[in-house]
Amino acid sequence: MINAAIVGLGWWGQTLVEGVSDQSDAIRFTAGVTSRSSDEARAFASAHNFSLRPKYEDVLNDPDIDAVVLVTPNSLHADQVVAAAQAGKHVFCEKPLALTTADAERATVAAESAGTVLSVGYNRRLHPEMVRLRNQIDADDLGVILHVESTMTFPNALYLKADQWRASREEAPAGGLMPMGVHAVDGMIDLVGFVDEVYCQSFRRVVEVDADDTTSILFRMREGMSAYLGTMTATGGAFSFQVFGSKGFVRLEGKTHEAGASSEERRTELFDKCIFKPIKGPAEVWTAEPFDLTRAALEAFAAAATGEAPAPIPAEELVHGVAVTEAIIKSAASHRPEKVE
Repeated sequence: MINAAIVGLGWWGQTLVEGVSDQSDAIRFTAGVTSRSSDEARAFASAHNFSLRPKYEDVLNDPDIDAVVLVTPNSLHADQVVAAAQAGKHVFCEKPLALTTADAERATVAAESAGTVLSVGYNRRLHPEMVRLRNQIDADDLGVILHVESTMTFPNALYLKADQWRASREEAPAGGLMPMGVHAVDGMIDLVGFVDEVYCQSFRRVVEVDADDTTSILFRMREGMSAYLGTMTATGGAFSFQVFGSKGFVRLEGKTHEAGASSEERRTELFDKCIFKPIKGPAEVWTAEPFDLTRAALEAFAAAATGEAPAPIPAEELVHGVAVTEAIIKSAASHRPEKVE
């Protein structure tokens, strides 16, 4: 069992706590840090039996805290990871790890030098249906992979206020890329390898804040297959992920984190209808079982922190994922394909 501090108690920080509170033998939250202490935050902390601290440094200096879980604005992640590593704390960082490749490298090097675990909240790759899909690809059940495709949508940008950090182009560039699309990018990296080149178009159609709501991205993978990712932040919520091969395709459907959804839905109902269609014969269709991805991600992190398992995602994949998003953002501005460095 590791003792962790939750840093950031917005809706997703609370969801992470709810995923393991009184349910996990691997990790528990014993402290929390929030920039805006409120009656709601104090009531939540009391209900889940942890204390609130006014500063990040307070948990870094606490010898009884083994790890920090960062649910903070994206631009703060790298510095917070480095500070935690220097304090000897393991880090679970909500995605994205950083906004630039240089910052991602700085964060991973700091953790490696300190001998601490760094994990990032790409929880969808841990879902049993994604694991099954990975096994199908490894077993050549889909044949030569031709194309990977994902679409992720939600209406949340319609409700953003201009003073919220999620409405900032600096914190969340390219519309739905950071809140949603990076999960699909991570899935592509996990299943078919690194990305060579990207082309992105991203623009604002209807949202009132100064943020893009419609983004589409083409990928050329290093292994030769193509890929596509589309995100929209001002329409109905949905998730799809497809892998097409010379022997058939798999399509996974599900949900995204829509504003107002229950904690249980956000944690356990992200995958739903699944289809395997071989080139000959009928399609196999099934429904994914409920699975708490929040708990799974935190417990995988805890297992790595205690030395029972390797880190859920290799550092080189974490850095490459940031390099991909950096190239996507660059392409959206340049209006031309960009190589992933």
